[in-house]
Amino acid sequence: MLAYALRFNFDIPPNYADAMLRNLLWITPLQAAVFYGFGLYRGIWRFASIPDLRRIALAAGTLALATPALLLMLQQLNDVPRSVLVLYPILLVLIMGGSRFLYRAWKDGQLISPRQFDSEPVLVMGAGSAGSALLRDMATSRRWRAVGLLDDDPAKLRLQVQGVSVLGRLDSVAKFAAVHQVQSVIIAMPSAAPSARRHAVELIVGAGLKALTVPALSDVLSGRVTSGEVRQVELEDLLGREQVLLDDAGLKEQLGGKSVLVTGAGGSVGSELCRQIIRFAPRKLVFLEQSEFALYSVDQEFVGQPVVCVMGDVKDALRMNAVFAEHRPDVVFHAAAYKHVPLMECANAWEAVRNNVQGTLNVARAALACGTGEFVLISTDKAVNPTNVMGASKRLAEVACQAIQAQGVATRFVMVRFGNVLGSSGSVIPRFREQIANGGPVTVTHPDIIRYFMLIPEAAQLVLQAGLMAASEAEGGRVFVLDMGEPVKIVDLARDMIRLSGYTHDEIKIEFTGLRPGEKLYEELLADGESSLLTPHPKLRIAKSSAAPDQQWLADLEEWLAEPWRDEATAKEGLRRWVPEYRPATH
Repeated sequence: MLAYALRFNFDIPPNYADAMLRNLLWITPLQAAVFYGFGLYRGIWRFASIPDLRRIALAAGTLALATPALLLMLQQLNDVPRSVLVLYPILLVLIMGGSRFLYRAWKDGQLISPRQFDSEPVLVMGAGSAGSALLRDMATSRRWRAVGLLDDDPAKLRLQVQGVSVLGRLDSVAKFAAVHQVQSVIIAMPSAAPSARRHAVELIVGAGLKALTVPALSDVLSGRVTSGEVRQVELEDLLGREQVLLDDAGLKEQLGGKSVLVTGAGGSVGSELCRQIIRFAPRKLVFLEQSEFALYSVDQEFVGQPVVCVMGDVKDALRMNAVFAEHRPDVVFHAAAYKHVPLMECANAWEAVRNNVQGTLNVARAALACGTGEFVLISTDKAVNPTNVMGASKRLAEVACQAIQAQGVATRFVMVRFGNVLGSSGSVIPRFREQIANGGPVTVTHPDIIRYFMLIPEAAQLVLQAGLMAASEAEGGRVFVLDMGEPVKIVDLARDMIRLSGYTHDEIKIEFTGLRPGEKLYEELLADGESSLLTPHPKLRIAKSSAAPDQQWLADLEEWLAEPWRDEATAKEGLRRWVPEYRPATH
């Protein structure tokens, strides 16, 4: 009808008006049938996009051919002006596409909305795909309103992304923040090098502004967060770790359809291992944990997944045998351990030995009895030339597993060493965060103390990769060492966290409290008598250890562990006998 009106300048002659209404009786059902065939009634206008416009165009093109064909068959074609047949499909595309476009623009907040003027103005660093996705999500936000983009690419200067202009380079953040009265800046550069993100944070904090960021692309693709989920910049964003490349096909073959058991499943590393393992569709994933609350917490993450929650203490050999006999795991990841150095150093030394060594032996014996294929022990860099009970007990657990392997058992044992993981329970990061929230001071034990750090997901992924490598070898007993990158000074971590929290070093002081019991200034990844071998994975190396002890050594060790409670001095004296490289720290 609009095509007729345009053809006759909105003054349709009576004879054509009658023909138009008569032909509508045939054209309307034809149009409805074509629209139904192209799925136009199934689209959600809120999310209309290019595929919807393509279907509209195809439907209009089909009608441009079908309508004159139908009218010709009905001998009504002479009553329709040719210009109407041309205008008809064009108007269909414009009206149907335009209505959807306007509806989506309204729902996305692209049209003028009073709520946009109540939102907080922000600058966005990064005019790439992440910045574009962020702006699209921010259009519906009641909290943020982007007033400009900053990018170091000169080709993007004065161009627009989602209707927002690229104002200048990153180092002009202070200038444009003052012009637009901005208090916060969002860094939309998840794929940039860590040094570039650190530089961006320094520019923002140096201008007295609040630094925010968007999640990494991997987190968005995994469904854990959305691209518009803005958060504060954390220390993990500046650590500088590269993405881990996993052999997904190999891990799928190793873990898919298998029964997998994780001890210490409620801990930081154990729970992340479970998150990584579930991606490869195991037949059953068994959580073994002695903390009721930790087990409950991790269970809530896996509702609807094939998981089994088991309460149990690894020091209880009978319980371990019963659990393994019931679930018969094909692969075991032993993450349960006492790992807090100062707590395990003095009065609790014997408990650390019992849990970390006897517990490992109990789990290993149970795995052998039920025919487990691979046993992966999560170790630590503190096991290298240990100066504390925790490190010495983990080193003794490594050697005990190698001694079992030397007996020619079918189960393949592998040990994986790595350093501190950011944000794990008992680590310095949560403690620093709490101290900053309380107004300081931030306590550091020594100005020169350094540690290796990695992210929890990275550590878990490399543990899985090491387990896969062990499964492909004819014999086990290997000690894998993770590439921890460059060591980081703890005092530098404290300064970064203070700055990221929006404070100056004058507002939050750093105090040095002295080394704690069992603590040393630096950690190592290889012992004095060890060297390492390359592996196919760039972030994994194999430590070449000395020959594994014999069966008599293992029997004597288990006899010592079966002794009743020992005080600190006696426990450390026994550790020096079993771990010759152990040298207790004295401060």
